[in-house]
Amino acid sequence: MTATPGESRPGPALLEVREVTKSFGAVAAVQGVSFPLYAGEAHALVGENGAGKSTIVKMLAGVHRPDTGALAVHGTEVEFTGPGDAKAAGIAVIYQEPTLFPDLSVAENIAMGNQPLTRLRQIDRRAMHDNAARLFTRLGVHIDPDRPARGLSIADQQLVEIAKALSSEARVLIMDEPTAALSGVEVDRLFAVTRALRDEGAAIMFISHRFEEITALCQRVTIMRDGRHVCTELVADLSVDDMIRRMVGRDLSTLFPKQDTEIGETVLEVEGLGREGVFRDISFSVRAGEIVALAGLVGAGRSEVMQAVFGVDRYDTGSVRFLGKPLKPGSPRAAMAAGMALVPEDRRQQGLIMELSVERNVTLPRSRALARLGLLFGAAERREATSWTGQLQTKLGRLSDPVGTLSGGNQQKVVLAKWLATDPKLLIVDEPTRGIDVGTKAEVHRLMSALAARGLAVVMVSSELPEVLGMADRIIVLREGHVAARLTRAEATEESVMYAAMGQQVTT
Repeated sequence: MTATPGESRPGPALLEVREVTKSFGAVAAVQGVSFPLYAGEAHALVGENGAGKSTIVKMLAGVHRPDTGALAVHGTEVEFTGPGDAKAAGIAVIYQEPTLFPDLSVAENIAMGNQPLTRLRQIDRRAMHDNAARLFTRLGVHIDPDRPARGLSIADQQLVEIAKALSSEARVLIMDEPTAALSGVEVDRLFAVTRALRDEGAAIMFISHRFEEITALCQRVTIMRDGRHVCTELVADLSVDDMIRRMVGRDLSTLFPKQDTEIGETVLEVEGLGREGVFRDISFSVRAGEIVALAGLVGAGRSEVMQAVFGVDRYDTGSVRFLGKPLKPGSPRAAMAAGMALVPEDRRQQGLIMELSVERNVTLPRSRALARLGLLFGAAERREATSWTGQLQTKLGRLSDPVGTLSGGNQQKVVLAKWLATDPKLLIVDEPTRGIDVGTKAEVHRLMSALAARGLAVVMVSSELPEVLGMADRIIVLREGHVAARLTRAEATEESVMYAAMGQQVTT
């Protein structure tokens, strides 16, 4: 029988979290949390970054063991000594950030740990290829199973992760921000597959900061705050405002605190920029105190344009001028020296060195300036990192902790701190709030607005329409590598942006 939103599902839970606690040193990440996951039901787990959601996921995945409390499968308490135990119990996890082996093929990544064998006990590569192809057909996507994982877009990496989880035919599927880098069409496709799995009797745990996804997919929701269980309710019984208030413990007055600013002189001029097969004839300018958004669908070329402007990638035609002077192409060093900063979309792979400490990540771009007689002293790093993490209200244990131990929202704040410490004239932020909670989004938006008010020029690449409409002074809409529309803040609506992104005319 197909579950309907709001339906109460009787019977024992497939998986239960029973009064679990988990601490890391002096930090209590999870404190006495309980909730059930029922067969044939999608269950949302929500909370701000740092609320303990990721720790719960890692306990269910066998990565961490609870300090106290227990997990139960089919009513029987279990103890996972590692991820293999969780997988054997029928639990599969799709993490927020892709975890593929870049030098292996897509098919090899999907089959990792469960490779099909021939009668001679060798890996059956044809069967591995065919299985991957079947999974992609089921997902409705076109990815070559034999291509290397290296070079896949974030969206395609996420789809491979989803296929990998589906290949285990798990009874419990935990999805940690699986849609963060997907287009609307890809999200719809994923939800169709997820609903089919749910209706076949799987229990789905869905973690997302997008409330429209929660209300569209889930029947039940558990809300956490500061490591504690706030409530478990039927989604139909709560409004979005109810969920936000319980998440943050306060009324969120505004998510987009855009200040009026005085627009100054032109900082960045991009003229006729082109790169064969990627984008063409891209022209725009950004002035001091202005936030310009690059909008469009996944694959429109927005990130590629700004990486070329910053010098990460080369361009074939056109020019970039910064503060009235030509900027050397293909040189991030020249861009940084001129006063540019780039906060990349993939913070884990491109924005941070996860094994290094928080303070070392914050000070990396300024290590030469902070050094004395060629030596970098810890005290200088600590002062700089303390100042910037404090200004951005970053939640952390110690500055010496690896940055990989922080929540996604706090990792994003460290990337921002790293670049703001360089005192830039232009800040490029690519998907600034991807995968972070509603409260932290408001903090990031407030920071961007305050920086613009102080005269910083900001270019924001974003896939979230409310963010584009709420924060941008001007919007450049890209479609298939070219400019499809230029809109002022007053002209822009969700309809006008989406119609331009899809190559359609607005109907009246």
